[in-house]
Amino acid sequence: MKEKRLPFAVRFYATLRQIAGTKTVEFSLVEGTTVRQLVDAIVERYPAMRRELLDEKNQLYGHVHVFVNGRDTPFLESRQETVLSADVTIDVFPAVGGG
Repeated sequence: MKEKRLPFAVRFYATLRQIAGTKTVEFSLVEGTTVRQLVDAIVERYPAMRRELLDEKNQLYGHVHVFVNGRDTPFLESRQETVLSADVTIDVFPAVGGG
């Protein structure tokens, strides 16, 4: 049986938008995809984002924020292992400095 794929629209901000070349990118991923697997798919499509999103151990930097329906990943019940449904809103923010 063919695995079901779901569309995920990911909105990028600041320097990540420059790398992606657009604000919103569609990803078609298998049903049951987790936040972590989505991050891996982002890095696979845009290798330049690896240095912006992941540390040397391939872990999401603490200053990077992946929001699912407005909630930052560390505050989700299963954190990066949270399974995404087709109707979620996903926003990815790099560290932003200013002053």
